[in-house]
Amino acid sequence: MNETIKTISSLNTIHGNFSEKEISNDDLKLILDSSIKTANASNRQSYSIVVVENKDTMKKLCGYTGSKLLLYCVDFNRNIDMADYLNHEYIPNRKVDFITGTVDAVLAAQTAAIAAKSLGIDNLFTNGIHRGEDPERVYRLLNLPSKYCFPLVALVLGYPDGELKSKKSRVKKGVIHFGKYSRLSESELEEVILDYDRNNNLTSVWKENNFEHYLDWFYEKWLGVGKRPEPEKFNKLLLRTGFFN
Repeated sequence: MNETIKTISSLNTIHGNFSEKEISNDDLKLILDSSIKTANASNRQSYSIVVVENKDTMKKLCGYTGSKLLLYCVDFNRNIDMADYLNHEYIPNRKVDFITGTVDAVLAAQTAAIAAKSLGIDNLFTNGIHRGEDPERVYRLLNLPSKYCFPLVALVLGYPDGELKSKKSRVKKGVIHFGKYSRLSESELEEVILDYDRNNNLTSVWKENNFEHYLDWFYEKWLGVGKRPEPEKFNKLLLRTGFFN
């Protein structure tokens, strides 16, 4: 196992338990420089990264605070402005444009997380940035362009406050397919369900609420399958940004 594989294997999510220790400017530069080296479609980098250092702003954005917050946005405004400067009209209003920008942004964000971990800095990813009762708050707080820009995911960075909890393992069966896709058999489904029971650090949540398995709690309570209405404000936000017109 080389050092890169060790770094990836040691990735662990911190849910808000960051210490007061700050990330140095040199380390932040290394993380950002690594992030933008990520592969992207046609070398357009159809994303933007907003670095947030104010703790109060972080809290308003996603409910968590760390040393730094990197907001990754699907963003075509830089490309639009360059096209306009060169006397071209560019309107990225196709669904494929949004997917392209999403892939670019997520790859860059994951690279940042790996680079940070290699420097001893832990992280929390949250897509709560565009959820909730007021998804427009992100635009107001950070002066985001109203069109062709969508706040996709926030990466909160910092140092752990105390010992980290044991890492969750990842399910392999049914996730990795060789040669062709294959649905799980009933016996394999049972095996994977038990893997989720063993791999999640939320035993008290589902067992104390009389659920037989973690996924019983997940589908019934966390997701509220069939009970949650379509997020109207989220849908309006997507339409307003112009990607799905």
